[in-house]
Amino acid sequence: MPLVPYVEDDGATGIVREVFDDIKSSRGLAEVPNFWRAIAHRPEYLRDEWQKLRHILETGTIDRKVKEMIAVAVSATNNCDYCLHSHTDALRALGGTDEEIVELMSVVDFFNGSNAVASGLKVDYTPPVRAEADDA
Repeated sequence: MPLVPYVEDDGATGIVREVFDDIKSSRGLAEVPNFWRAIAHRPEYLRDEWQKLRHILETGTIDRKVKEMIAVAVSATNNCDYCLHSHTDALRALGGTDEEIVELMSVVDFFNGSNAVASGLKVDYTPPVRAEADDA
């Protein structure tokens, strides 16, 4: 059960209405996802977070599918069920397969575990020394 009620479409005015309309049109959705409805009680925060997400997902050199893969990994690590479902759905819409999702989770599994071991043991990092190529 959410801690705050979701702002419904019929109660959306001003900034909230503008953002809700943009969310639906830019993502091809019939309904605004609940995350955005929950934070809509602070219209400026809603607007700023939506603009930040659009900027992150729509600009830069990393393609959208990779960005969604990163979001799935972070969501799994943070144990955010809502986020995990949301970004897995987005990843699937971008062509993500079951095999890729399981592979992604295997990467999450390994690095969460090895990070915990390295942190627990307080292992110092030193950059690797590369073997020099033999010129002979």
